[in-house]
Amino acid sequence: MSDVTVVIPARNEIYLQKTIDDIFNKARADTEVVCILDGYWPNPPLKDNPKVRLIHRGVSQGLRDGINSAVAISDSKYILKCDSHCMFDEGFDVKLMADCEPNWVSVPVRKRLLPEAWELEEVKGRPDVAYMYLSYPYNADGSLCGLHGKIWNTLNVREDLKATKIDDLMTAQGSAYFMHRDYFYELELMDKETYSNFWDEFLEVGMKCWLSGGRVVVNKNTWYAHWHKRNRGYNLPNEVSHSDIWLQPNAWHKQTLSIQWLLKRFADRFGDVGWPKEFYE
Repeated sequence: MSDVTVVIPARNEIYLQKTIDDIFNKARADTEVVCILDGYWPNPPLKDNPKVRLIHRGVSQGLRDGINSAVAISDSKYILKCDSHCMFDEGFDVKLMADCEPNWVSVPVRKRLLPEAWELEEVKGRPDVAYMYLSYPYNADGSLCGLHGKIWNTLNVREDLKATKIDDLMTAQGSAYFMHRDYFYELELMDKETYSNFWDEFLEVGMKCWLSGGRVVVNKNTWYAHWHKRNRGYNLPNEVSHSDIWLQPNAWHKQTLSIQWLLKRFADRFGDVGWPKEFYE
């Protein structure tokens, strides 16, 4: 039994081997990797490694199916899901294990990756991402545009918040998140019947956690770097997003709290994020 299983869904990914190598160069716990090769074989093939297990799909079955399959064959206490183009902090696994309660979802600080050189990208005026928020889900004309995670840079640049190493996080991108394996099943992730196989990955994770009494946190003791570039790997198909279900009071059968409760929690601490005041009452 390993300490951590790193789950990596991959489709036509060119930096998967670099991601795997980086994980084992930086891991300090007993950590394994499970990769889902969703409808392709890497060329050149991945290196043989007794701590890497592969699930190959001859035909792509999607992101959620892949994550579920990988978690199912793991026997670790914790799981870390990450994208297949990520660099990690040294000892990331130990640092995440040190601060993760049984009903928490923990997200490391996100940096930016230059994958060709495999180094961090520093962009003036674009700080590391520690905080994100959910944007108002309606357009100016009243039409629904859905819930989306947005970078909360007014918080990311605040010096007074840097000393708080474990802090509340409204939502995240979904390129890396950590939790107890048992909690993955308690939250009934990944629900492809409701969300399809691609859309709203972290919205499902974060809202199920928060609104059933758990806690999503940013762990500033560690970081990962992510290559953010469109038209690579998984691309969102023409499916319908179901993010608006969380505007309802009973979106999920284990839900005990409302989105109004979540908004008020963050507004009381950090200020509002552009939602009308009636959503905070």
